[in-house]
Amino acid sequence: MEKEKKIDNLELYNKVKEVPITAKKTIGAGRLKGYTDINPMYRIKTLTEQFGICGIGWKAPIKNKEIIEGANSEKIAIVDIELFVKVNGEWSEPIDGTGGSSFIAKESKGLYTNDECFKMAYTDALSVACKSLGIGADVYWEKDRTKYDNQKDENQPTKSAKNATVENVSPATKTQIETITKLAGERLKAVLDFEKITLETLDVVKASEIIKKLKGENK
Repeated sequence: MEKEKKIDNLELYNKVKEVPITAKKTIGAGRLKGYTDINPMYRIKTLTEQFGICGIGWKAPIKNKEIIEGANSEKIAIVDIELFVKVNGEWSEPIDGTGGSSFIAKESKGLYTNDECFKMAYTDALSVACKSLGIGADVYWEKDRTKYDNQKDENQPTKSAKNATVENVSPATKTQIETITKLAGERLKAVLDFEKITLETLDVVKASEIIKKLKGENK
């Protein structure tokens, strides 16, 4: 009897975990100063290298997109996708990804409307799905902190923040926080502890994911 070949679960992960210097950029200003941004095309190149041409070896159709209300007349674009990859001629189960980006943002000169918000939210969603495959994993490993940790001064990140990474997302909106608080009720602290996050450090993407989970549990 032919001996069954043992599957190496980390084979793909180890292939795609490293990010070349040319695909990394340190954010130099603003609330996200000191974090590392990964070039979106690096993920697409990696998916294509490992699985094939988009539409043939991998695909990431949009499952849902919406505009949600934020604080101070701001609005946030949210996009949910399902990433599929083909392995040995068979399509995988969907790999979920949720991304967010500002549609209407409050700036020093007033409100700004971003007509590319859904494109940016889609890119963010794809990056979230790709993390499940291990793409860029080394960038996300932290010794002391992640982007979800609280910052005493958002414009003065700690030394460990220089090695952190962040996606193009905004803080959770007032509406999202109120919705989570209402849905979770007495379980709020337990939910936040489970997610290893606080209401102060919650972003729109994570908030959207938590709201979906809570709504599903409350059905």
